[in-house]
Amino acid sequence: MALLIRDLDFRYGATPVLQGLGTEALPRGELAALVGPNGSGKSTLFRCAAGLLRPERGTVALDGHDLSQLSQRERARKVFYLAQDTGARVALSVFDIILLARKSLHRGYALAASPEDTRAVEAVIEELGLAPFASRDIATLSGGQRQLAAIGQALVREPDVLLLDEPTSALDVRRQLDVMATIREATRRRDIVTVVAIHDLSLAARFADRVLVMNSGRIAQAGAPADVLAHPAVSETYAVGVHLERSARGTLLVEPYIQV
Repeated sequence: MALLIRDLDFRYGATPVLQGLGTEALPRGELAALVGPNGSGKSTLFRCAAGLLRPERGTVALDGHDLSQLSQRERARKVFYLAQDTGARVALSVFDIILLARKSLHRGYALAASPEDTRAVEAVIEELGLAPFASRDIATLSGGQRQLAAIGQALVREPDVLLLDEPTSALDVRRQLDVMATIREATRRRDIVTVVAIHDLSLAARFADRVLVMNSGRIAQAGAPADVLAHPAVSETYAVGVHLERSARGTLLVEPYIQV
């Protein structure tokens, strides 16, 4: 039971972005980190997987079923894509925007929230440490707090596939660790497929079950973090050297350096 992407081609105008991109099976219950330089096609891959862009060729299948055969609404129930831009555009509280995300897939915006919906929202708010801000207008929060609320919108919908584009980019170090741990735990507890696009290789090494290295519209290398991050494909992709070592606590540490 897994997400499998095969032979995706996509271009913007005459510019190819994805070129025969394929992944190994990404199992439920595992967190995959998608790494690669800016412009390598990570966000485009997510949009194709979520059905927001239509590839010229290739398939995205979940548990053996081609997602392109579903309606957009059915696909949205299964795949949630959280873009990097989480700017506030509505004058609602944190609780309300997470509740709306819950209601949008289950009962519609106009109907009153059920006790089950309310409990689900409260649980996600507690999970992400958003309780002190639950009644605050989303527009009054910091960028990091808004990003946490956006992750709450994703988790409360209980998707089968969660695609997160740089979910820790606006967070301080403590929140980065907290959020990545929460995402990993939610992935395992809910038995879903989660793919996180992330620039921080140390966070990828620490929290991911597998790492996918993307370069020039293709997956250049994939597998266990220790194996992949030690592979020459990573140095070639980023044009830097990569030194790996284990901390005294057993955490895999990644140190990029400029080769001379």
